[in-house]
Amino acid sequence: MDRTPIAPPSPTVLAAARERLAGLATPPGALGRVGELGAWLAAAQGVVCPERLTDVRLVVLAGDHGVAAHGVSAYPPAVTEAMVRTIVAGHAGVSALAREHGVSVTVLDVAVDADLADLPSEVTARKVRRGSGAIHLTDALTSAESAQSLALGAQVAGELVDDGAQLLMTGDLGIGNTTPAAALVAASLGLPADEVTGRGTGVDDEGWTRKRDVVARALARAGDRVADPVDLLTALGSADLAATVGFLVEASRRGTPVVLDGLMSVACAVVAEAMAPGASAWWVAGHRSTEPAQTHALKSLGLDPLLDLGMRLGEGSGAVAALPLLRSGIAVMRDVALLSEILPQ
Repeated sequence: MDRTPIAPPSPTVLAAARERLAGLATPPGALGRVGELGAWLAAAQGVVCPERLTDVRLVVLAGDHGVAAHGVSAYPPAVTEAMVRTIVAGHAGVSALAREHGVSVTVLDVAVDADLADLPSEVTARKVRRGSGAIHLTDALTSAESAQSLALGAQVAGELVDDGAQLLMTGDLGIGNTTPAAALVAASLGLPADEVTGRGTGVDDEGWTRKRDVVARALARAGDRVADPVDLLTALGSADLAATVGFLVEASRRGTPVVLDGLMSVACAVVAEAMAPGASAWWVAGHRSTEPAQTHALKSLGLDPLLDLGMRLGEGSGAVAALPLLRSGIAVMRDVALLSEILPQ
């Protein structure tokens, strides 16, 4: 994957959008972050009055994780398959939110440890493997699988952009996935396991201790291999997380903004920024999850989440919930009069 730096949204348009924002018939700064979102989207689209967001796509990248067999989750791995089927049927938590807010949802089986051949081919055709390795015992992936997963994510993002998507979102699905995500954040930022380990699906104190120990053992096993983003994903990631990294890098390279969701997408964003410096200028954080690793990752990226509602569902639900704020920012840029237009001459 191309690792050259990525240019930000147009600085010229951003400056012009902020100038328009300052001239609106509102008190200075009264619109707060809603106005700033409008200016950011203007810069991303390259026009001071940005187009309304009528084509928003969410991709849920699903995969299983070997650590789920080691007591790090409150739910069994079989839930991953069940939830893929529930999203396909349109009855998951994110499905309800997406329908309400006009978001198109796609779920991809990247590494689910089940045979989903009865599902539509657009769900199953890009599968990399069945489950990823238990990272405290072995590498999550082979080098070839990391490259395949990165390319898969990039291909998906490129297809959506080519199909007219104005805004992209990433969602995750996979029992045990907060453990490799926490390990990615710890390795990227040089943090100990204690500081990144959260309760995921709701583990008790004993479960949290087991999870913390798995993360610590994984970090020790990986050693100095974590300095390279691809080696990091090979050692401590998973096929679905590596695909998310590729998706984020390609979306930024193609000049399409992305709304990040919870820990998984933000952990992948840290790796994507290391792989393609500057990519983070194209992202906005949808919400703050309850996972401590996400807070550390957001700080490292300089991203302040739009919502803080105690959400920890995953699936892209926090990103979808934040969409009305972005649409509000565009409405402000397009529809609010300038003060100079309403004052008598």
